Amino acid sequence: MNAEPRRMVKAAVLFLLLVAIDLWTKSIAVNTLKNGVHKELIPGVLEFYYIQNRGAAFGIFQNGTLVLGLISAVSLVVISFLYLRIPGGKKYLPLRIIFIFLCAGAAGNLIDRVSLLYVRDFIYFSLIDFPVFNVADIYVTCSVFCLAFFILFYYKEEDLAFFSLSGGSRNE
Repeated sequence: MNAEPRRMVKAAVLFLLLVAIDLWTKSIAVNTLKNGVHKELIPGVLEFYYIQNRGAAFGIFQNGTLVLGLISAVSLVVISFLYLRIPGGKKYLPLRIIFIFLCAGAAGNLIDRVSLLYVRDFIYFSLIDFPVFNVADIYVTCSVFCLAFFILFYYKEEDLAFFSLSGGSRNE
């Protein structure tokens, strides 16, 4: 098996593992926190608290399942397209991993939106009264921060030329 198919298989396995972890943790949350049960992990700081989120972060787009689902689906397609343009080689490994986490986060919440018409959220930072979130949200948030870091401080403009729609190089 040459490098490209092997790399794609590894990416697919990581993606499926991350989505499975997200869905598994959501299932555990539903089974242990339903009926308004709260579990404090760190009193006054972090607790598990299950909600059915029919909107997006901070309560926006309530009952906007169709729109949010479409945004997630389009995001998955765009991120996958961009992922396929990333060259091989160790230099671009962080970028490939970031994109896999982004896709897994979008997919985990999309699965909820399509199958349940809401997203299962259960992690709550009570210290700062942050909106309740889930593992898929962690994937997306951390990936966006890492992506910004790598674009600002690691990759040079010419390193990212492959993202250009005018046909950047895919050489290793």
